[in-house]
Amino acid sequence: MSPHLSPAADRIVNALHAIFGQRLRSVVAYGPQVENGGADVAEPLSCLALVANLTIADLEASAARAHEWTRHQIATPLLLPEDEFRRSFDAFPLEYGEILRAHQVLFGANPFDGISIERADLRRACEAQIKSHLVHLREAYIGAAGTPRAVADIVTASAPAFGALLRNIARLNGSVEKDWAAATREGARAAQLADTLVTSILTLERPTGVKAVDAARLFPEYLAAVEQLARYVDTWR
Repeated sequence: MSPHLSPAADRIVNALHAIFGQRLRSVVAYGPQVENGGADVAEPLSCLALVANLTIADLEASAARAHEWTRHQIATPLLLPEDEFRRSFDAFPLEYGEILRAHQVLFGANPFDGISIERADLRRACEAQIKSHLVHLREAYIGAAGTPRAVADIVTASAPAFGALLRNIARLNGSVEKDWAAATREGARAAQLADTLVTSILTLERPTGVKAVDAARLFPEYLAAVEQLARYVDTWR
């Protein structure tokens, strides 16, 4: 985690403890601020908080702190009752798998200790996500009406989701790589995608990005890569 985010981590743990008291079980940070020490990442701190139970009063108390959290670069925490969390791995294998891949415990026990995601659940989720991504890409391209700026926006906006698809493919193949770039490349190699495309996508995933004209010209290769991913996950065993 980036050193400058330590105060944010302390702030969210203290706030959640004030709301839930002894009902607070675990607080786990995840996302870009955790990966690679959070170097040069401007995104807010993301956290998963597990609690004994979650009431409307808890939601109201959390809502009262929302503006303060935003001001201190803290994303709205993902609040879940502990038993609900443990029963939903089959429903959200990709989302929990991404947190599992790179996380840091801020409070309590590590909720992922002894937890594994079923490979069959992960494959089905990958298929649904990839094919949905493909359908929306084609639809968005038509809606862009051939305008380079609009096409560039499609590629730029969807690059993080595409990167996540590749990391999920890596995880499907048993990868435990924590570094986001390395995990993305592992997934791309498994699906036999061009390294040059992955380099461009990795660049687009971070705020610096590439020039709009480059992103627009990337679309045909990008679309072909998502089509290849769909074929790959269809035949994965």
